[in-house]
Amino acid sequence: MKLSELTVYAEGEFRNYDDAKIGLLTHGLQYGTGCFEGIRGYWVPADRELYLVQLREHFERLAISAKILLMKMPHSVDELMEITSNLCARNRFESDTYVRPCMFKSAEDVGVRLHNVPEAFAIVAIPFTHYLDAAGGVAAGISSWRRADDSAAPPRAKITGLYVNSALAKSEAIANGFDEAILLSHDGHVAEGSAENIFLVKNGVLLTPDPSQNVLEGCTRRAIIDIAKREFGLEVVERAIDRSELYGAEEIFFTGTAVGIVYVRSVDRRDVADGRIGPVTQKLASFYERLVRGNEPKYKELLTPVYAGRAVATA
Repeated sequence: MKLSELTVYAEGEFRNYDDAKIGLLTHGLQYGTGCFEGIRGYWVPADRELYLVQLREHFERLAISAKILLMKMPHSVDELMEITSNLCARNRFESDTYVRPCMFKSAEDVGVRLHNVPEAFAIVAIPFTHYLDAAGGVAAGISSWRRADDSAAPPRAKITGLYVNSALAKSEAIANGFDEAILLSHDGHVAEGSAENIFLVKNGVLLTPDPSQNVLEGCTRRAIIDIAKREFGLEVVERAIDRSELYGAEEIFFTGTAVGIVYVRSVDRRDVADGRIGPVTQKLASFYERLVRGNEPKYKELLTPVYAGRAVATA
């Protein structure tokens, strides 16, 4: 599907992608004063259904990000869920999908500030397959760029301007022959990937950096912690993790809306165990794949069906 064929939601209405434009001096473009979410939709041909995953949780987090930037969401979470489902239906998606709601300072002027600046809200949804080509796992490298610290900018919010931190780390990783970066916090503890949370398995315990390590508290991260405890009886510990612990881990994997769950086969050219996917990662990944495809009834509340009971609308 070409972008020009998409229906988007902007300025309070559904419109064609080409009719939703911003000016060159838009504040959010010039100064990074915006926030966004990434939401996945999974198409299940047998059900003729597109399931949006953790739609409510993503919009609740977007509202917090907007608040940090002195903005207020134009709709309630329930309204945003309905608008998003309607948008996907209008585009008649019959494929896996990625939804990008965003809010940004929309003034077209010069001046660094958050106060007294009008704002705009939009949602774009596109067909989407995978973020990382990770069939054989990913090779990760420790980035020389440190994860932005909460004392400088709020890493718990998905702020557009803050993602230059991730972009620098990602491009450095690719230039150095890796697939993905692992960023450390300001004091040298493991934080996260360029766009993913990170988990380790050590002595059968699932470890992940705690929020004080300047991680984005991911919706997928939260779901995996819950699944690991409820479904597999795993002990999950959130704590500071040293870089050298990565080298001795039994398993390492990334989680995120875009990536789902992908295993890390090596860190800094050191294999993680034997370099193959481990049993904990495998069972969590398999369970999560069933969940997002609507095959785990206990977790149906995490899914919003797009087409159920809905007449297909036109733009």
